[in-house]
Amino acid sequence: MQRILSGMIETMNAVKPPRMTALRQLRESEQGDPFAILIGTILSARTKDENTAKVVRSLFLRYKNAKQLSTAKIKEVEKIIHSIGFYHVKARRIIEVAKIIDTQYKGKVPDNIDSLVKLPGVGRKTANCVLVYAFEQPAIPVDIHVHRISNRLGLVDTKTPECTEQELIKKIPKQFWLQINDTFVMYGQNICKPISPMCSECKIKKYCNYYSKKNAS
Repeated sequence: MQRILSGMIETMNAVKPPRMTALRQLRESEQGDPFAILIGTILSARTKDENTAKVVRSLFLRYKNAKQLSTAKIKEVEKIIHSIGFYHVKARRIIEVAKIIDTQYKGKVPDNIDSLVKLPGVGRKTANCVLVYAFEQPAIPVDIHVHRISNRLGLVDTKTPECTEQELIKKIPKQFWLQINDTFVMYGQNICKPISPMCSECKIKKYCNYYSKKNAS
């Protein structure tokens, strides 16, 4: 696994050093604040990274914590987050989540997956992102990039991100879990794209089933 991760980083640096993912930006800009990372991850669904980063910055300039966001008016939150996808639904959702964090957890985001997935709109991917980016707990958040690249490489042979997560957990040593999401997402955005992946530039193609099959045909 180390050769794959190092090869991805080497490839990206050789082609063009990539910008940070939205979640890594969020962790750095919000000093790893778990609540900001939780809300930012919910907002990031089906939204471009650059939009997510801007919106989260604006939102937390106005609402500093769960208590403040829990009492926000929906229309005011919608105004702040209107540039992201599904902002009507997301405005209601993040206020609802803020109320639960404030009342049930005394303003502190839980640091375990069982509690996180009980929050409205929080699935395993979002919960795992919070564990990785807020608490630095080993987990493997699987989005479309992690799912696609894992299947292309032949690390898994799965149909859904949920199945990919379970297979990666079995196969990847825990010491690499914290690196997988960030590295794979950057690689998927910049090199191993859904259409026209940059196989000629890729320094890990010798490990890649997709490349082998493409060149065998």
